[in-house]
Parts: sequence; C-alpha cells; structure tokens
Amino acid sequence: MTRWPLTPRGTGAIVLAFAAFILAPAFGVPALLFFGVLLVAAVGLSFASLWLGHRADGVRRSFAPPVASVGADVDVRVRIESRSVLPTIVGTWHDRLPRGVEGEPTGVYPALRSGLVSGSHRVDISYRVRARRRGVRPIGPLVVETTDPFGLSRRRQELGGAVPLTIAPAVVALEMFDDFPGAAGGTMQSVTDKLGQGADNLIPRAYAPGDSMRRIHWRASAHRGELMVRQEERESNPEAVIVFDRAVARWSADALRSPGEDLDFEAAVSTVVSAAARFIREGYSVAVIDVDGTELFDPIEGGDTAALEAMTTAFATLTASRAGALTDLAPLFAGATLGPVVVITGEIYPADAASLAPIVGHTSMPVLFALAGAGDALRVARETGWRVHSLEPEDELESLWSGVPGMEGLRGHVG
Repeated sequence: MTRWPLTPRGTGAIVLAFAAFILAPAFGVPALLFFGVLLVAAVGLSFASLWLGHRADGVRRSFAPPVASVGADVDVRVRIESRSVLPTIVGTWHDRLPRGVEGEPTGVYPALRSGLVSGSHRVDISYRVRARRRGVRPIGPLVVETTDPFGLSRRRQELGGAVPLTIAPAVVALEMFDDFPGAAGGTMQSVTDKLGQGADNLIPRAYAPGDSMRRIHWRASAHRGELMVRQEERESNPEAVIVFDRAVARWSADALRSPGEDLDFEAAVSTVVSAAARFIREGYSVAVIDVDGTELFDPIEGGDTAALEAMTTAFATLTASRAGALTDLAPLFAGATLGPVVVITGEIYPADAASLAPIVGHTSMPVLFALAGAGDALRVARETGWRVHSLEPEDELESLWSGVPGMEGLRGHVG
C-alpha cells in the first residue's frame, strides 16, 4: 500500500515553502524566497537520507515449532541483514498475519549506524502468535517504517516475502481403552501370538482378528473356502481402522473450499488424528481411509510416531470431498474380522445408520462419531451395536472420548 512519504512536519514544511514562494514577490520580501528554498532543500535531503544507500541484503524467517497445531503458540523469528550508508533513527515494524493466526506482531525497529563505519547490520526480531485455524497460512512480509533524524520524511519498506506456516489439526492424548476385550495392543498380543501373529510360520493359516488384509493368501482362501493368511511374513501388530467420511454432503461447502473454515469438519479432523495417535501408541497398525476405501495416508505401524507426525502434517490441508457415500462402507469389511473400527462422519440419517449395522459383526470395538443426526439416526446406530457419540464443534475432544464407553478422559494436549 502506497503512503504519503512525508510526515505531518514535512508536509507542513512543503506547504510553508510554497506559501513563501507565493508571498515573496507579492510583498517584495526576498528573504521569504530564500526561506522557501531552505525548506524544500531540507525536505529533499531528509528524503534522500532514507531512500539512498539503504537496503536489506537478506531476510530469513523461521518458526518454532516448524509445524504448529491448532491452539498452540508459535515463536516467529525474523533476521534481517541490512546496510545503510547514513545512520538511521529508531523506527517501527509490524508483520502481516493471515486469518487463522493471532498475535501482536509489532515492535520497535532499532537505529542503525553508518555502514561506512560498521559494515552491514544484523537485526533480529521475534514475537509469538497463536495458531487458530488449520491450514497453510502465509506470514509476512515484514513492514518497516523509518523517519529521518528531523522527522520530515518517512519510508515504508516491505522486507522479504510471505513464508507459509503449516498448522496441523490438534492431537489429544487419550487414556487406555480398558473396557473392551483386546482394546489395547499389549493385551491383544498374547492372544495373537498363539494364532501365529508375531511368529514366523511356513504354511497358510486361518484368518484371525487383527491380521492385516494385505497378508491374505487368496489362492489358499479359494481352495479352503475361508480366508487364509500368509505366514512367511512376520505379523507383529493388531490393526485398527479409522474411517473418515469426507463427503461434502455431510458438511458445509466451506469444508470443501479450504481447511479451517468449517468448525464441524475441524472437530472431525482433530478426532481422526487423535484416535490414530492413541491406537499407534498402544501398538496398533492404523489404517485411515475414506468411505470408499481410499487410503488418506499410508498405513502406520504401531509405535511409529514419525509416521504419525507426517500424517498429522499432511492433514493440515485435508478438505472435504465431492464423492463418497457412507452406504458403500459395509462391503469393504465383508469376510473380515478386525480390531477397532472408528467411523467419523458428519450429519447422518437413519438409512446411513442402518447401512453401518453389518460392520459391527466384523470389529471388536465399533465406535461412531457423528454430528446430530436427522430423525432417529443415532438411535438406530446405537441399537445396532455402535458406541455412538454426537460430535459437536464446540465440544472439547476430552468430552467426546470420555463420552464413549471404554474410552476414559485424557492426560493433556500434545503437538
């Protein structure tokens, strides 16, 4: 944005100079003409002192942490390599913040000595902001405003460009799932070891709960008439499946346009990554899929926190989808028996809830999070065996998980 380059004092000096030029011949006072010339010269010199011989050689911006999570504080650091032929006085600076990032990015820009004596100058600026909305939010450029020593002119500079800050969904640490058989990875392990999971075997065996679908031996299954699993590869972790219904029909159009705009969708995204984090910490291999079976991220092995962080970062830009129908989900689980299955969706209807009923028989822990359903949708889901919780955008995730049987409270926020 272009601003008038003179301060009120400098503007007044120019006005007086022009008045002197007009009044000098009118009243026959040559001294007024000389006075006007001095004023114009003073303003011109002040302007030149700011605009000539002063430049920023480099601007570097960094964030700590490099990837933020919703609700977390971020330290912003800006380092400026500056050179000035003439000394400058103290100025002001402010940084430009986008929607979804809150803070007070203003401060005093220090005075610089002449570069003829001291060479280049390094100016370090830091401030703290809070990440409020998920997404990739550009911060910057830094705007510096300085004046000359006499306060006649001012210069407004944009230093550097905008640097994107990635804001990932909030992750909540969850308690142990103690109320369901096989709810924790450690408690399932003693059972699955007896069935060949966690051991190296040489022949196909019958499919057992917790086995990876990728290990199914289709030829042996066709021969035996039941699902058989390869045992030449080592099975180590039980599996959990998290289904995220991203169909835009479940959410507002804002969820399709950009991340961080639909509060309902934001609550759902945070629930997805929080559930994944809990299962991974308990030793589960976790698959996060859409309702059509599309993987939203590569499957993550139990205990792989690096992959979990990568998924959380990737979900910073996750939006709703134009395609997808909840009624297509149940066939994906036909013929399999899995560990926990968590379905996270938006507004559902009785027909949607009824279509989920067949999944209950294929999972040791069926959990459904949904927005307030139309009619008796949530009641239908509950009666068919789902552990149901109504997902509201203003709810804290602590209450969401503690409201589901077998999931107790939380210890605190992480990430």
